[in-house]
Amino acid sequence: MFERAEPGPRKAHKRRLMACALDAFEAGGIAATTVEDIRARAGSSIGSIYHHFGNKDGLVAALFFAAIDDETALCESHISAATTPREIIEAIVRGYIEWVAAQPRLARFLYMARSSVAAGPAASELARRNKVRYGLLFDWLDKGVAAGTVRALPRETYVPLMIGPAETYCRAWLSERVKTSPAQHVAIFTEAAWRAVAL
Repeated sequence: MFERAEPGPRKAHKRRLMACALDAFEAGGIAATTVEDIRARAGSSIGSIYHHFGNKDGLVAALFFAAIDDETALCESHISAATTPREIIEAIVRGYIEWVAAQPRLARFLYMARSSVAAGPAASELARRNKVRYGLLFDWLDKGVAAGTVRALPRETYVPLMIGPAETYCRAWLSERVKTSPAQHVAIFTEAAWRAVAL
């Protein structure tokens, strides 16, 4: 994922810093991890971290957005074939589940970091990315409402209704409260997502 997010030999050190930061956040949590902890793991300098990311908040945001972009890229491989509201809903949920199953460490980090990114300096960038990320979905939902196949709901409720059950299961799997991979239940969660918003 880091190679996809920051490609090329010139970005090798930046990728290493991101990978070491992920290790550090996973081991100690975001709040307790210091820039020095990350520097020590990477065998780098404090100045290099600040050069690439500005500060710890910038590094958290960079990791968060790289993970989101990676998930989005996987979803888009399914979305590109969608031709109806139901198909795009199923594509988004399927892509989300498949990504979590393939990238469990990054998925744990997303859940860990979401609130701090949403409340931090990168909040406006997160809002912008979410608008772009879900723009096509809302276009299709609007078509479904007009065609009488999708319920007219407050806009902010659609994504939680669609993703909520799958996310709850994914969190349980990542914390080992359930053992079966969410990838084995894709059909159940895509059907639930459609039923949550369909007329």
